[in-house]
Parts: sequence; C-alpha cells; structure tokens
Amino acid sequence: MRRVRASVVQFEHAAGEKEANFAKVEAFARLGAQQHVQILAFPECCITGYWFLRNLSLDDLRGLAEPVPDGPSTARLLGLARTYAMTIGAGLVESDGDKLYNTYVIAMPDDQVRRHRKIQAFESEHISAGDSYTVFDTPHGVRVGVLICYDNNIVENTRITALMGAEVLLAPHQTGGCNSVSPHGMKRIDPKLWHDCRLDPGPIRAELLGPNGQGWLIRWLPSRAHDNGMFILFSNGIGADDDEIRTGNSMILDPYGRSVAETNEPADGLIAADLDLDLIPQSTGRRWLRARRPELYSRLIVPTGIEEPMRAVRFGKQANQ
Repeated sequence: MRRVRASVVQFEHAAGEKEANFAKVEAFARLGAQQHVQILAFPECCITGYWFLRNLSLDDLRGLAEPVPDGPSTARLLGLARTYAMTIGAGLVESDGDKLYNTYVIAMPDDQVRRHRKIQAFESEHISAGDSYTVFDTPHGVRVGVLICYDNNIVENTRITALMGAEVLLAPHQTGGCNSVSPHGMKRIDPKLWHDCRLDPGPIRAELLGPNGQGWLIRWLPSRAHDNGMFILFSNGIGADDDEIRTGNSMILDPYGRSVAETNEPADGLIAADLDLDLIPQSTGRRWLRARRPELYSRLIVPTGIEEPMRAVRFGKQANQ
C-alpha cells in the first residue's frame, strides 16, 4: 500500500509584505507537522503578494523579486522542510538576470529544490512566461508535478504533466472573484462582504460557493484530476487581493475527480488527507492515457491562427492596445 499525507493551505496575503506572509507560512508548516503532513502546498505568489503586481513598475518588481534557489525565501523554505521532514511549495516573484517570473518554489527535506515558472503568465508585462514543465520525484516515494493557476486551465498542460509521470499535481492559485471578460465567467465580489464577514459570514460564504467561486471551479477542475488519473492539491488565496476578493475553496481531489478534503470557510485554513496512491494505476484517467493514439495527434502542435498573447486572452483585446 502506497500512501502519502498531503495538505493545502489558503490564506489572505499582504501585498509586498514578505515577512508577514512568511510568518503565516511558518505557522501553517508547524500546524501541518502536528498533523503528520508530508507534502504541503501554499498558494501562488503567497510570499510576495499577487494581484498588485500588475501595478508595479519594473524597478519595483525587481525590488520585490529574489533569485531561486539562492534567495532568502528559498533558504527559509528549505529550513522548514528539513525541520519538519516535509516537502513544501510556495509562490513568489523570481529574478533571474534581466528576467522576472511568477515562480513556485518546492523545497524538500533532503535539500532538493525545484521551481516551476508559470507558463501562462499574464500578471505584468514585465513578468516573463515559463517555457518548461516541472515534474520530479520526492523523498516521500511519490512523483509530483506543478502547474500555477491559469496553467491548469489549458488541458494540454495537465495532460503533459501526467504523461511525464506526475501522480500528484500541485495547483497553487489566486482565483475566484476575478473580473472575467467571458459573459458567463467569474465576476468581482463586493469587497464589503469580505470586510463584514466576521459580523455576518452568510453573504460572503454564499459568494464563495456561488458562480464566482466554487461554482466556477467545479465546472472544470475535477476533470483535470479525473481525465489524467492524478491527485490534485488545489491551494488558493482567500480574501482581499488588491481590488478583488479571492474565494478560497481549497481542496484535495483524488484521481477520480472526487473531493477527499475541502474548506469553504471565509478564513485562513489548512486541510489534510491521506492520499491512497494505489488508486492511480487503474483509475479511469490512467486507463485513458494507455488508450491514446499519439500518431493521430500531430495537429495539436500546429498553430491554428487563433492563438493570441496570454494577456490578450486574459484581459481581452485591450491588452494589445
């Protein structure tokens, strides 16, 4: 029997306040250790902050960013990983020479470090897109992949990650309450509902569970797990993120797309579950992978002419103007 204990965290980050955000990372790592967690996933850009990045100048972004693996946040994550015998992933802005990336850092207890640079990056014209997939073996006997937020929306990305052998997919996000250009996509949530939630949690909880939150996620996220036969660790921000409200709904999905742990609370939190890796080989998605006909799929890599820059896709045509 192959099992690994995994956990996802959601928390409200503070824009640009790396020390305050890392204090939450440390506190949740301690809590995870108390629950015997082996793999712990934090949200996208939770160390640096996220949505305010689009308003920063190049100099400001460079002042916030740090190198990986030689930066201070990576060193601190490695310290936590060693202390708690845990693999820990958390997001930040990475600097690499003249380039900046939306990066997810994974620190392991044997001093390994891996990083994933967001492939479908759109947060700022100064942030470059990653150009590779990230799949690796962990000391816990499980092979892990990483895709950041919008990366997971593109079915080719999740399929390639599964074909590279990922059994568990870390899916850090900052989503929900987005001002989607799609007429039936997510819309913004009134910030007052979040600010008043301690007095009256009902209205914000309804938003978290509605079409701007869980209702949107459930349309597509479980299919990524089901169709590829992977566990998915979906960690999301919660609360105020610049002028939007993140909806949390952090969850752990099994290879059949079923939720094995989730939270719908309008608050910081950690959830954990034991992942039965023996479910993977005969899951529907893995049987579908074995039934593939790769010789028929050459059209997948032929440009169609409808492709657009990522920022134009995310924000509409005005991103090109």
